[in-house]
Amino acid sequence: MSGRLRTFALISVGAVAGVAASLGISAYAFRDSRGPIPLEEIRQLTDVFGAIKNHYVEPVEDRKLIHEAISGMLTGLDPHSAFLDADAFRDLQTSTQGEFGGLGIEVAPEDGAVRVVAPIDDTPAFRAGIKAGDLIIKIDDTLTRGMPLSDAVKLMRGKKGTSVTLTVARKGEAKPLEFKLVRDVIRTQSVRSRIIEPGYAFVRVSQFQERTVEDLARHLSDAYKAGPLKGIVLDLRNDPGGLLHSAIGVSAAFLPKRALVVSTDGRMSDAKRRFVAAPEDYQRGRGEDVLARLPADVKSVPMVVLVNGASASASEIVAGALQDHKRATVIGSQTFGKGSVQTIIPLRSDSDRPAAIKLTTARYFTPNGRSIQAKGIEPDLPVEDTAQGSFAGLQIREADLARHLEVKTASPEAGGAAARETLVESHAETQTERPAPTRYEFGSAEDFQLRQAMNHLKGLPVETAKKGDNVAASATGVR
Repeated sequence: MSGRLRTFALISVGAVAGVAASLGISAYAFRDSRGPIPLEEIRQLTDVFGAIKNHYVEPVEDRKLIHEAISGMLTGLDPHSAFLDADAFRDLQTSTQGEFGGLGIEVAPEDGAVRVVAPIDDTPAFRAGIKAGDLIIKIDDTLTRGMPLSDAVKLMRGKKGTSVTLTVARKGEAKPLEFKLVRDVIRTQSVRSRIIEPGYAFVRVSQFQERTVEDLARHLSDAYKAGPLKGIVLDLRNDPGGLLHSAIGVSAAFLPKRALVVSTDGRMSDAKRRFVAAPEDYQRGRGEDVLARLPADVKSVPMVVLVNGASASASEIVAGALQDHKRATVIGSQTFGKGSVQTIIPLRSDSDRPAAIKLTTARYFTPNGRSIQAKGIEPDLPVEDTAQGSFAGLQIREADLARHLEVKTASPEAGGAAARETLVESHAETQTERPAPTRYEFGSAEDFQLRQAMNHLKGLPVETAKKGDNVAASATGVR
């Protein structure tokens, strides 16, 4: 889903800036919405085009200039609107199917450089130790300072088996770190699960893809084969988002039939929508309801949702819906705050050179009318990554991105429900001597947040973050 050229990107073969953290809805063709043509501004554009063609130090192709002009119009709007050339358009389509080639990194632009939002589980970047918050300062021998994000993506993608060296600056490290990565075909298994202990299931969704709802239904059914469950932990940490209908389906698995999951509001009539826990909103007309055969108990079993600062877009929809309906307790740290909807609008559809734009067309709101944009979901129980503190590098959020959409008060369809829209003030980070947090694999025995989730499900004390800790900071973060 849930942009990039000033936006997030998946580094992959043909990766498109903005696939993962942008919230995608159905593509549609242009409507005839032409108004008066601004002749003076168009004349300026053609004057600049002519000046470049005649005077630039080297010849430039017309197509490149036009593409750059379109890209500039879009990236000047917000971090998630973008021009998708043929490669980017194909990769957007490919990545939502769960398979693409490259390194497996979600990145965003920051002050003319490239910032890592999060590595994708079990990918070359994840295994090499690339961390959220790392600043990529060099790709092979090319410095990234001032480089468009799309160019950085092209340098990092490549054929399976080829290598690329990333030089990164990391908070707390005196010198840049160098990582030599071997590109691979990235197959993201969006749903994983296991029985943590008898009666308790751990279900992790790493990205919302076409098959996510179907895969979730299968994993939940398998979990119940061993007997009734006493509790479920749904892990959405580091989940950058994906497809809207998948987020609705994941929410629907745990909510009552036809419960409101999310509403959207924009300028066009079809951007004003209410999406509910019903097959017509998550199946998209594809066959039988994949959730119909789930045990009825899945709607009421005690539940925790784990989130962190890299939980964005579709994952925030799910966390917000389950929180507002008081269906689950949200544990972890404040989420990313990506509360806008992107629509894919094709420019041309020929098979050789397809192109499209990804345009922000609406904001989304939780069932209680809360806007997540530039704020995120605040957990019911704030819990740090480890007992020693939070991992460095998870503080970058939507509110930190240039030209992000501002917070909007409440959904016009909220029906007067209370909305929490004011950004809380950041707490100054306390400087205390404590051991550096040790990173762990989500779902492992060392997973501190998962242990706190289990404590909550069992009615045991939960070790929550204290005032002044990283995890309790507002959407502006502490840097």
